[in-house]
Amino acid sequence: MGMHVSAHIVWDWNGTLFHDNDAIIGATNAAFAELGLAPITLEQYRSLYCVPVPKFYERLLGRLPTEAEWELMDVVFHRHYAEHRGRCGLTEGAAELLVGWRTAGHSQSLLSMYGHEELVPLVRGFGIEAHFLRVDGRTGPSGGSKAEHMVRHLAALVDVEPARTVVIGDAADDAVAARRAGARAVLYTGGSHSRASLEETGAPVVDTLADAVREAHRIAA
Repeated sequence: MGMHVSAHIVWDWNGTLFHDNDAIIGATNAAFAELGLAPITLEQYRSLYCVPVPKFYERLLGRLPTEAEWELMDVVFHRHYAEHRGRCGLTEGAAELLVGWRTAGHSQSLLSMYGHEELVPLVRGFGIEAHFLRVDGRTGPSGGSKAEHMVRHLAALVDVEPARTVVIGDAADDAVAARRAGARAVLYTGGSHSRASLEETGAPVVDTLADAVREAHRIAA
């Protein structure tokens, strides 16, 4: 079977298709409280957040967390996040954009660093699973980089050409992962990173998912 001639989007989930900023900040502050750290705002989070996640904690602690501290914060974060994600929904206009991209004859998939076993039923619950050729969440330990996952994800999409693939995400790591896999990226300011940190990647930066899709179509054409 030959490769698709149409463009392909790899969507990020948290902070991109799934508007979960409130749950992320609440879970982060719950994890911080375990080490006696003061809570932070969304603006502070965006200015400091980076991957791998232990480096994010290093920026706040002044040192890398110990293995025991990291494991504790990771458990607390995911427990709190699971409790509060139910109040979150898809980003405004996301469902319509997924339908529109597919109707136009293009393909799309979803790759997230959120745990696969939690991700799949969440995506299914929003009724959008059928829009994706593939939905992949993280299957290994949390806290790593997305690049290797992206390479495996695109390799599994045998009819998708990386050169005509655009990653849409909210983190600088999405641009790094796209480059590693031979794809390109468009970065969205509504999630975990500040505009300044996104612009440092050299990828196009937009303020809405609609603009992200338009830019993805332009650069993949």
